[in-house]
Order: sequence, then structure tokens, then C-alpha cells
Amino acid sequence: MPKISAATVADHREQQRRALVRAARELLEESGDAERVTFGAVAERAGLARNSVYRYFPDRTALFAAVVADATPRWTARIAARMDAATTPADRIAAHALAQLDLVRDGEHRIARALAAGRDRAALRQDAARAHGDILQPLVTALAELGDDAPEQTAALFQGMVNAATLALEAGADHDALSARTEALIRAALTALPGGAPTAPPGGGAVSPRSGRGRT
Repeated sequence: MPKISAATVADHREQQRRALVRAARELLEESGDAERVTFGAVAERAGLARNSVYRYFPDRTALFAAVVADATPRWTARIAARMDAATTPADRIAAHALAQLDLVRDGEHRIARALAAGRDRAALRQDAARAHGDILQPLVTALAELGDDAPEQTAALFQGMVNAATLALEAGADHDALSARTEALIRAALTALPGGAPTAPPGGGAVSPRSGRGRT
């Protein structure tokens, strides 16, 4: 068992709880199969006794809910960092999609996919919906800033494009090529939105709101 130093018993318990959540997340990332993430496997990865898991989580659903709660801020932080580096609403919208595809490339999506396919998916639906909302909100905000009159609906449509790109990546598509195509399609779609403004396509050049083609 690893030595865990803490100032108080409460701190010690919190450290052990975090170790269990981290172990479950790592196992989900590695296997992509929630059914293989048992309490025994989690305890072994964390270096704790199997029965100690029950002191913190009554069942797998509670453990997986904690994994979702732990992972969501990391996902949203990466998306936010990519969006914050953008200079215009259109750039921020494209960055939102590209950041998610980077997460897929880096294996983070395996957690969500594994949980969505596991037997605990029904019990986790509310937690998953909350995480989905947290991820979509910056996109809704950027679309509203661009002048979209139905930003929530447009965000859902753009997210559908990202979901399709995710499936393609998982099937072996090239990340860089697919990211470039996804960005080009999103920027082209933005010019068709009510109140949408011309956007600069990847590679430079302005986009004509009539033709959608770049002009130099």
C-alpha cells in the first residue's frame, strides 16, 4: 500500500478517494471497457485493499459518477484554453470543435465512450447530460456573440459534426486531415447563419458570404 501523508484524517480519506477515482479513470482510458473496471481492479491499481473501495463508493455507478465529475473540468479546461487563444467568435467556434478532436486523439474520449456503453449508462445519464452541457455552453456563447438567432440549436448541429468526426477518428482517420476538414465545414456553415459574418478560412483569405469561396 502506498504511503499517503496527510495533515488530518479527512485529508487522508480525500487522498485515498482521489486515488481510487484516478485508478478508475486510468483503467477506463486503457481498456475502453467499463465492464473491466471492477472494484478489485481499481483497488489494485490504487494500491488499496478491495474492501476499502466500499468505504468511499457504495457501487460502480457512484464511482463512475465521480470519474465523470473529475474528468469534465479537465475536458472543459482544454476546450476553454483553445478557445481563449482565438481572436474572433468564428475562430472560437472552430477552436471548440478542434479542441474536442484533440481530446479524442489523446484518448480522453475513451472514458465517455466506455461509460456510455456500460451497464451503468442509464444511472449515469444525468451526470453525462450535465457534462455535455458544460462542454457545449462555450460554443453556445460564441454563436450568440456571432449573432446567431438560435445558438443552442446550432451548437447541437455543430456538435453532431464533431461526433461524426470522432467516429471517423476512432475508425482510423488521420487526425490532422479530419480536423482541417471539420474546421472548413464549420467556417463555411457559419456564413449561412442568420446574422453570420464572413470568416477567414484555414490558410488565410476572406470568405465571400455569397460564394463561400476564399478570395485573396
